[in-house]
Amino acid sequence: MADLPSSPAADRNKQPILDVLRRVLGERGAALEIASGTGQHAAWFAAALGQWDWQPSDADAAMLPAIAERVAQSGLANLRPPLLLDVMSPRWLSLDAGQRFDAIYCANMLHISPAAACAALMDGAARHLVPGGLLITYGPYFEADVPPAPSNLAFDRSLRARDASWGIRQLDEVAAEARRAGLVLRERHGMPANNLLLVFRS
Repeated sequence: MADLPSSPAADRNKQPILDVLRRVLGERGAALEIASGTGQHAAWFAAALGQWDWQPSDADAAMLPAIAERVAQSGLANLRPPLLLDVMSPRWLSLDAGQRFDAIYCANMLHISPAAACAALMDGAARHLVPGGLLITYGPYFEADVPPAPSNLAFDRSLRARDASWGIRQLDEVAAEARRAGLVLRERHGMPANNLLLVFRS
């Protein structure tokens, strides 16, 4: 897979994330991944979680061929071809209206998208999760009673300099959007490099 686009950060964090997924996910199920990017997480998780059917997706059509090639090279029967899916669409058009997943996974999207993407993610997850299903998000967050890491402050400034609508989100605001959509924050896991993995339940 050397010719495919690759994210060094995805290679660094895929195993710590998988370690938590193994604890919070059931033995088997169907998962939708939002903003799959290079597809590295999708291939890694599908290989390790053989009883989970893993559906990658991305809003950037230009990324789909690389994800599709990664899927093909993996040879994994439980890793699906990628879908074009933009959370900001009123309906997630690549999915059937009644299609449901046991888990929806979204890494490193909320801080590189407008704040409205958070509400859109929560609304879509509420539509497409089975009762009791999990929305799992990963990335940097600011917390009201936790001093921010200097690296996260610098990262937030660099994001906002690139696009004023981007930036690290306040965990309380993300949790409030989840509650509005009918999802409840159940678990918070500290991760390497000042990131968090959050588990919301429908």
